[in-house]
Amino acid sequence: MGSRIIALAEGQQNISVVGAIESPSSKAVGRDAGQVAGVGDLGVLISTDYTRAARRGTVTLDFTAPEASMEHAETAARSGAAIVVGTSGLSHKQRDRLAELSTDMPLMLAANMSLGVNVLLELVAEAAAKLATFDCEILELHHNRKVDAPSGTAIALGESAARARGLDPKAALVTSRSGQVGRRGKDEIGVVALRGGDAAGEHTVMFIGTGERIELTHRAQSRDCLAAGALRAARWLAGRAPGLYSVGDTLK
Repeated sequence: MGSRIIALAEGQQNISVVGAIESPSSKAVGRDAGQVAGVGDLGVLISTDYTRAARRGTVTLDFTAPEASMEHAETAARSGAAIVVGTSGLSHKQRDRLAELSTDMPLMLAANMSLGVNVLLELVAEAAAKLATFDCEILELHHNRKVDAPSGTAIALGESAARARGLDPKAALVTSRSGQVGRRGKDEIGVVALRGGDAAGEHTVMFIGTGERIELTHRAQSRDCLAAGALRAARWLAGRAPGLYSVGDTLK
Protein backbone atom coordinates (compact mmCIF):
# COMPACT_ATOMS: atom_id res chain seq x y z
CA MET A 1 0.00 0.00 0.00
CA GLY A 2 2.78 2.42 0.83
CA SER A 3 4.44 1.91 -2.53
CA ARG A 4 1.19 2.36 -4.44
CA ILE A 5 0.30 5.50 -2.47
CA ILE A 6 3.71 7.01 -3.26
CA ALA A 7 3.47 6.03 -6.92
CA LEU A 8 0.01 7.54 -7.34
CA ALA A 9 0.95 10.66 -5.37
CA GLU A 10 3.60 11.58 -7.93
CA GLY A 11 2.40 14.44 -10.08
CA GLN A 12 -0.76 15.18 -8.05
CA GLN A 13 -1.35 18.79 -7.12
CA ASN A 14 -1.13 19.82 -3.47
CA ILE A 15 0.34 16.47 -2.38
CA SER A 16 3.98 15.94 -1.43
CA VAL A 17 5.50 12.86 0.16
CA VAL A 18 7.42 14.10 3.22
CA GLY A 19 7.99 10.84 5.13
CA ALA A 20 7.85 7.07 4.81
CA ILE A 21 7.83 4.64 7.72
CA GLU A 22 8.51 0.92 7.82
CA SER A 23 8.99 -1.68 10.54
CA PRO A 24 12.59 -2.19 11.74
CA SER A 25 12.69 -5.63 10.10
CA SER A 26 11.98 -4.27 6.61
CA LYS A 27 14.77 -4.39 4.04
CA ALA A 28 13.47 -1.10 2.66
CA VAL A 29 14.63 0.93 5.69
CA GLY A 30 17.23 3.49 4.67
CA ARG A 31 16.31 3.39 0.98
CA ASP A 32 14.70 6.22 -0.96
CA ALA A 33 10.91 5.86 -0.83
CA GLY A 34 10.55 6.80 -4.47
CA GLN A 35 13.02 4.15 -5.56
CA VAL A 36 11.14 1.48 -3.62
CA ALA A 37 7.87 2.65 -5.21
CA GLY A 38 9.43 2.63 -8.68
CA VAL A 39 9.08 6.36 -9.39
CA GLY A 40 12.71 7.49 -8.93
CA ASP A 41 14.40 9.44 -6.16
CA LEU A 42 12.17 11.59 -3.97
CA GLY A 43 14.80 12.56 -1.42
CA VAL A 44 12.71 10.85 1.28
CA LEU A 45 14.46 8.01 3.06
CA ILE A 46 12.36 5.23 4.61
CA SER A 47 12.67 5.43 8.39
CA THR A 48 11.47 3.54 11.46
CA ASP A 49 10.94 6.74 13.50
CA TYR A 50 7.36 7.92 13.11
CA THR A 51 7.83 10.82 15.53
CA ARG A 52 9.93 12.61 12.89
CA ALA A 53 7.15 12.34 10.29
CA ALA A 54 4.18 13.23 12.51
CA ARG A 55 4.29 17.01 12.35
CA ARG A 56 1.49 19.55 12.51
CA GLY A 57 0.34 20.24 8.96
CA THR A 58 1.01 16.69 7.75
CA VAL A 59 -1.43 13.85 7.11
CA THR A 60 -0.23 10.31 7.79
CA LEU A 61 -1.75 7.41 5.84
CA ASP A 62 -1.47 4.43 8.17
CA PHE A 63 -1.80 0.91 6.75
CA THR A 64 0.15 -1.12 9.30
CA ALA A 65 -0.99 -3.41 12.11
CA PRO A 66 -3.35 -2.63 15.01
CA GLU A 67 -0.61 -2.19 17.62
CA ALA A 68 1.50 0.02 15.35
CA SER A 69 -1.53 2.09 14.33
CA MET A 70 -2.37 2.78 17.96
CA GLU A 71 1.19 3.91 18.67
CA HIS A 72 1.12 6.17 15.63
CA ALA A 73 -2.23 7.66 16.63
CA GLU A 74 -0.97 8.43 20.14
CA THR A 75 2.07 10.17 18.63
CA ALA A 76 -0.04 12.10 16.12
CA ALA A 77 -2.36 13.29 18.89
CA ARG A 78 0.57 14.69 20.86
CA SER A 79 1.90 16.56 17.83
CA GLY A 80 -1.45 17.64 16.39
CA ALA A 81 -0.79 15.87 13.09
CA ALA A 82 -3.71 14.49 11.11
CA ILE A 83 -3.89 10.75 10.51
CA VAL A 84 -5.93 8.37 8.36
CA VAL A 85 -6.07 4.88 9.87
CA GLY A 86 -6.86 2.24 7.27
CA THR A 87 -5.52 -0.70 9.26
CA SER A 88 -7.71 -3.80 9.47
CA GLY A 89 -8.29 -5.90 12.57
CA LEU A 90 -8.74 -3.13 15.15
CA SER A 91 -10.62 -4.20 18.26
CA HIS A 92 -13.64 -2.33 19.64
CA LYS A 93 -11.44 -1.10 22.49
CA GLN A 94 -8.83 0.22 20.08
CA ARG A 95 -11.45 1.99 18.00
CA ASP A 96 -12.88 3.57 21.14
CA ARG A 97 -9.40 4.84 22.02
CA LEU A 98 -9.01 6.34 18.55
CA ALA A 99 -12.27 8.18 19.07
CA GLU A 100 -10.87 9.61 22.31
CA LEU A 101 -7.64 10.69 20.60
CA SER A 102 -9.57 12.46 17.84
CA THR A 103 -10.41 15.27 20.26
CA ASP A 104 -6.78 16.42 19.81
CA MET A 105 -6.36 15.91 16.05
CA PRO A 106 -8.19 15.25 12.81
CA LEU A 107 -8.50 11.47 12.57
CA MET A 108 -10.18 9.44 9.85
CA LEU A 109 -10.96 5.80 10.61
CA ALA A 110 -11.69 3.78 7.49
CA ALA A 111 -12.41 0.07 7.10
CA ASN A 112 -11.81 0.53 3.37
CA MET A 113 -10.45 3.53 1.46
CA SER A 114 -12.11 2.61 -1.85
CA LEU A 115 -14.68 5.11 -3.06
CA GLY A 116 -16.79 2.24 -4.39
CA VAL A 117 -16.86 0.39 -1.08
CA ASN A 118 -17.95 3.51 0.77
CA VAL A 119 -20.83 4.00 -1.66
CA LEU A 120 -21.61 0.29 -1.12
CA LEU A 121 -21.88 0.93 2.63
CA GLU A 122 -24.62 3.46 1.96
CA LEU A 123 -26.43 1.15 -0.48
CA VAL A 124 -26.30 -1.70 2.06
CA ALA A 125 -27.85 0.49 4.75
CA GLU A 126 -30.67 1.50 2.42
CA ALA A 127 -31.32 -2.08 1.31
CA ALA A 128 -31.17 -3.45 4.85
CA ALA A 129 -33.81 -0.99 6.00
CA LYS A 130 -36.15 -1.53 3.04
CA LEU A 131 -35.70 -5.32 3.00
CA ALA A 132 -36.12 -5.77 6.74
CA THR A 133 -37.68 -9.24 6.37
CA PHE A 134 -34.81 -10.57 4.21
CA ASP A 135 -31.89 -12.47 5.74
CA CYS A 136 -28.58 -10.63 5.35
CA GLU A 137 -25.38 -12.60 4.73
CA ILE A 138 -21.90 -11.30 3.75
CA LEU A 139 -19.18 -13.12 1.81
CA GLU A 140 -15.63 -11.77 1.43
CA LEU A 141 -12.55 -13.03 -0.44
CA HIS A 142 -8.95 -11.89 0.05
CA HIS A 143 -5.46 -13.08 -0.84
CA ASN A 144 -3.82 -15.91 1.08
CA ARG A 145 -1.46 -13.57 2.96
CA LYS A 146 -4.16 -11.64 4.82
CA VAL A 147 -3.82 -12.36 8.54
CA ASP A 148 -7.18 -11.18 9.92
CA ALA A 149 -10.64 -12.55 9.23
CA PRO A 150 -13.28 -11.46 8.56
CA SER A 151 -11.98 -8.36 6.81
CA GLY A 152 -12.57 -4.97 8.36
CA THR A 153 -14.64 -4.09 5.30
CA ALA A 154 -16.93 -7.10 5.76
CA ILE A 155 -17.46 -6.17 9.40
CA ALA A 156 -18.20 -2.55 8.42
CA LEU A 157 -20.77 -3.74 5.88
CA GLY A 158 -22.38 -5.92 8.54
CA GLU A 159 -22.42 -3.04 11.00
CA SER A 160 -24.00 -0.79 8.37
CA ALA A 161 -26.78 -3.31 7.81
CA ALA A 162 -27.28 -3.88 11.54
CA ARG A 163 -27.55 -0.18 12.39
CA ALA A 164 -30.02 0.35 9.53
CA ARG A 165 -32.24 -2.30 11.17
CA GLY A 166 -31.86 -0.87 14.65
CA LEU A 167 -29.72 -3.80 15.83
CA ASP A 168 -26.64 -3.88 18.03
CA PRO A 169 -23.81 -4.80 15.60
CA LYS A 170 -21.88 -6.66 18.31
CA ALA A 171 -24.84 -8.95 18.92
CA ALA A 172 -26.05 -9.27 15.33
CA LEU A 173 -22.84 -10.23 13.52
CA VAL A 174 -22.11 -13.96 13.39
CA THR A 175 -18.61 -14.71 12.11
CA SER A 176 -18.43 -18.45 12.78
CA ARG A 177 -20.85 -21.31 12.21
CA SER A 178 -19.86 -24.93 12.68
CA GLY A 179 -21.67 -28.05 13.81
CA GLN A 180 -25.19 -28.14 15.19
CA VAL A 181 -25.71 -24.40 15.57
CA GLY A 182 -29.49 -24.50 15.32
CA ARG A 183 -31.75 -22.45 13.09
CA ARG A 184 -30.60 -19.08 11.86
CA GLY A 185 -31.68 -16.30 14.16
CA LYS A 186 -34.01 -13.65 12.74
CA ASP A 187 -31.59 -10.83 13.57
CA GLU A 188 -28.37 -12.59 12.58
CA ILE A 189 -26.02 -11.12 9.99
CA GLY A 190 -23.61 -13.84 8.90
CA VAL A 191 -20.10 -13.03 7.72
CA VAL A 192 -18.00 -15.63 5.85
CA ALA A 193 -14.30 -15.19 4.96
CA LEU A 194 -12.53 -16.90 2.05
CA ARG A 195 -8.75 -16.78 1.47
CA GLY A 196 -6.81 -17.67 -1.66
CA GLY A 197 -4.36 -16.60 -4.33
CA ASP A 198 -3.77 -12.92 -4.92
CA ALA A 199 -7.36 -11.64 -4.66
CA ALA A 200 -7.19 -7.92 -3.87
CA GLY A 201 -10.58 -7.97 -2.16
CA GLU A 202 -14.16 -8.94 -3.00
CA HIS A 203 -17.25 -8.32 -0.90
CA THR A 204 -20.80 -9.46 -1.57
CA VAL A 205 -23.76 -8.57 0.64
CA MET A 206 -26.76 -10.83 0.07
CA PHE A 207 -30.35 -10.02 1.00
CA ILE A 208 -32.17 -13.35 0.82
CA GLY A 209 -35.94 -13.44 0.85
CA THR A 210 -38.62 -15.93 -0.10
CA GLY A 211 -38.21 -16.77 -3.77
CA GLU A 212 -35.79 -13.92 -4.46
CA ARG A 213 -32.32 -12.63 -3.62
CA ILE A 214 -30.49 -9.34 -4.09
CA GLU A 215 -26.67 -9.24 -4.15
CA LEU A 216 -24.56 -6.09 -3.86
CA THR A 217 -20.94 -6.75 -4.85
CA HIS A 218 -17.70 -4.77 -4.94
CA ARG A 219 -14.55 -6.24 -6.52
CA ALA A 220 -11.19 -4.53 -6.15
CA GLN A 221 -9.16 -5.28 -9.28
CA SER A 222 -5.98 -3.96 -7.66
CA ARG A 223 -4.87 -2.04 -4.58
CA ASP A 224 -4.79 1.15 -6.63
CA CYS A 225 -8.43 1.87 -5.77
CA LEU A 226 -7.42 1.82 -2.10
CA ALA A 227 -4.33 3.97 -2.64
CA ALA A 228 -6.26 6.52 -4.72
CA GLY A 229 -8.93 6.66 -2.03
CA ALA A 230 -6.29 7.19 0.65
CA LEU A 231 -4.84 10.16 -1.22
CA ARG A 232 -8.31 11.59 -1.70
CA ALA A 233 -8.92 11.22 2.05
CA ALA A 234 -5.61 12.89 2.91
CA ARG A 235 -6.42 15.88 0.71
CA TRP A 236 -9.87 16.17 2.35
CA LEU A 237 -8.60 15.77 5.94
CA ALA A 238 -5.78 18.32 5.67
CA GLY A 239 -6.63 21.44 7.65
CA ARG A 240 -9.75 20.01 9.28
CA ALA A 241 -10.61 20.66 12.91
CA PRO A 242 -9.89 17.88 15.42
CA GLY A 243 -12.53 15.17 15.28
CA LEU A 244 -13.34 11.64 14.19
CA TYR A 245 -14.16 11.40 10.50
CA SER A 246 -15.05 8.66 8.03
CA VAL A 247 -14.67 8.30 4.28
CA GLY A 248 -18.43 8.75 4.15
CA ASP A 249 -17.93 12.32 5.34
CA THR A 250 -16.01 13.06 2.14
CA LEU A 251 -19.04 12.03 0.05
CA LYS A 252 -21.38 14.63 1.56
